[in-house]
Amino acid sequence: MTTQSPTSSSTRLSAIGLVAAVYLLLATHVCSAAYYGKLIGKLSELHHGVSGEVYAVDGRTLFIKDFTYDGEAPTAYFYVGTSKSPNGNGIRLRDEHGSTETLKRYRRKSITLTLPDGKSLGNIKWFSVWCDEFAVNFGDVRIPRGFDYPKPQKLASLSGVHAVSSEPIVAVDAQTLLIPGFSYDGEAPDAKFWVGAGPSPSPQGVRVPDENGSTRPLRRYDRKTIVLTLPGDLTIHQIGHFGVWCEAFTVDFGHIQIPQALNVPPSLKMLGVSPQSKLNCEVLEDRLAFEVRWAVAGDSIVAQLVGKLADGQYMAFGLSANPERSLMVGGDVAVAWVDKQTLQGYAVDYFLDAKSQCSGGRGSCPDERILENTNSIRLLNAALVDGYSIVTYQRPLKSSDELDLQILTNGSQAIIWAIGPLNERQEVSFHSNYLKTDRFIDFGRPPVWNCPVPDHEHTQLLVDSDDKATTQQALTTRPPQQPNTPATPAPASQSDAWVIPPIQCDEPEDGVLYAQMGPTGGKHGYPAITGHVGWGISWYINGLLIPEINVVRGKKYTFVVEGGENPDTPARYHPFYITDDPVGGYQHKTPEEKAKVRIFAGAQRQRGVYRPTGVGRLCNWVPDENQPLADEFSSFGAYQRTLTLKCDTGEPGFVEWTPDENTPDTVYYQCFTHRYLGWKINVHDSCDVAEAAASESHAVYVDPHNQRAPVDLDSSASIRESSKIIRDQ
Repeated sequence: MTTQSPTSSSTRLSAIGLVAAVYLLLATHVCSAAYYGKLIGKLSELHHGVSGEVYAVDGRTLFIKDFTYDGEAPTAYFYVGTSKSPNGNGIRLRDEHGSTETLKRYRRKSITLTLPDGKSLGNIKWFSVWCDEFAVNFGDVRIPRGFDYPKPQKLASLSGVHAVSSEPIVAVDAQTLLIPGFSYDGEAPDAKFWVGAGPSPSPQGVRVPDENGSTRPLRRYDRKTIVLTLPGDLTIHQIGHFGVWCEAFTVDFGHIQIPQALNVPPSLKMLGVSPQSKLNCEVLEDRLAFEVRWAVAGDSIVAQLVGKLADGQYMAFGLSANPERSLMVGGDVAVAWVDKQTLQGYAVDYFLDAKSQCSGGRGSCPDERILENTNSIRLLNAALVDGYSIVTYQRPLKSSDELDLQILTNGSQAIIWAIGPLNERQEVSFHSNYLKTDRFIDFGRPPVWNCPVPDHEHTQLLVDSDDKATTQQALTTRPPQQPNTPATPAPASQSDAWVIPPIQCDEPEDGVLYAQMGPTGGKHGYPAITGHVGWGISWYINGLLIPEINVVRGKKYTFVVEGGENPDTPARYHPFYITDDPVGGYQHKTPEEKAKVRIFAGAQRQRGVYRPTGVGRLCNWVPDENQPLADEFSSFGAYQRTLTLKCDTGEPGFVEWTPDENTPDTVYYQCFTHRYLGWKINVHDSCDVAEAAASESHAVYVDPHNQRAPVDLDSSASIRESSKIIRDQ
């Protein structure tokens, strides 16, 4: 492993987490290449060639497209005001660089301006290019009364299978989605965040990188708040839905519809502004690569602390009680750390009553040890990267309670910081490193990055499913995709597969077979039998997990189908069909793929398009939660005894099929809407080829609609019953 100095490693860390957190609160958002926000109007062209179009990016941000001014007036400035018409009593704005110097020449330049604290497009009446010396308006635009400027919009909540859920999603801007309280059990092999045109997901959608910029399959989430950025130049105005989609198996785990014409801000990127240029960064202690990054937006601040901490250490940063001197006692700080064993992050609001450890509410104490409900710090994200602890948090600018100090945005104030060990209560003890001089920060300054710049502009650090850092090429600039070719999961191990007895072509005598859904059976089940990774469910035929079915040409077989009948709930809708395709999922194949496969039963061609007919109520074989997991059973028979058949109300469907001389020797029973749920059907000219195997299967039969198997399994001799269980040897 290559050794690096703290500074160089910290340099590469500067592309991580805060950008996403700042998008949450700072963003000006994207809708398409030509979207700048909501048009207010064109500047009146009065003097000195002033012209341009003025857009509202959000409540406090203006974007001027193609701004032109000849630069020849002595004292021209940007102004806003609350009077009826422009005059010198308005408020002067900083230019796009944060400068208050007189305006220079502009030629069709696009610029972004920010209104001062306390002002918004809801309480100003005009924007102007104003000359102080001669009290002349060079050009202005009026703000209509009640102007509806772009703002984040609350959408619906996620709810679906695999425990997918969330609180209402927020479209922060045209390229940024905030998903509060997101949960997903992480058990599917190829789940991705997904968007696309139309009201519901399909394989023609677009992968959305996760909160760390990765498009690898999603890991488990438990009520985590995450921020996602749409890839490339894709905007929320170009999509009709957002959700979680299992790409390899074409399964919708849950989605929401995106309303049209959302009045949200454009993104920083679409305004030509690098997100990093909107962040501040200061090095607090170079030897430990201790940095603070921050961004002010509205009435709160998002801050990120980065430091090379030893195991069991904390880092603290905050405000001195005296704005003109850096004093620890009386300070208001955030104490942050990452537990190196659990990788859990912490950010806690502290009041420094004294330099001692907290005891009885005195000393350096968490606010809530002194007064209930006073923790003003909200943890946004945390990571441990190459030994560097990275904690991102949010807090209000103003004091939320008597233990907080106000963060000023109109001038510098003294700050304090410290690094030290946590005690046995996971609270601060006396610091080992601390600020020994006076230090000041202007939190409301125009953004300045006074920290090392990333070594590689397009490289970012990502956190994988185990929360260990890996470095890989950034994927956030991936252009909108053409329709995706569904991913094929890696082959699964076929060792230790359960022995599932085949269904012979003369059983049952009447050729009636039951097709229902059930679990894949862990590592001994579907993946080991087929060599394909499953997504959690598969077909059960006569109570058996994906048995090979033997049929004879010329005999009619009837499949009683209980795989779901409501297409509005795709994860519970599994039309049964028979095909020569070993993959299945005909509905989501491309026209070229459809042309290469044949369907023998379970679908009818209508106007050149196949429609599934093998639909009926949903019946699921459900495991007993009090029993061990499938992996712990040595045989399917033992596992099957833990399953209970549960059926929705409604009627089953029926698929009738008579194989003939044109039927291939091997076909497959599959799900019309999902991939990799079924298995083989062996087609014979006569039943003789399968007779020998039947005596070796040790199989008996039970009714699939009976909640319990008979006590004496040997007593059920009739092969007319529609489920069977392997009897333990």
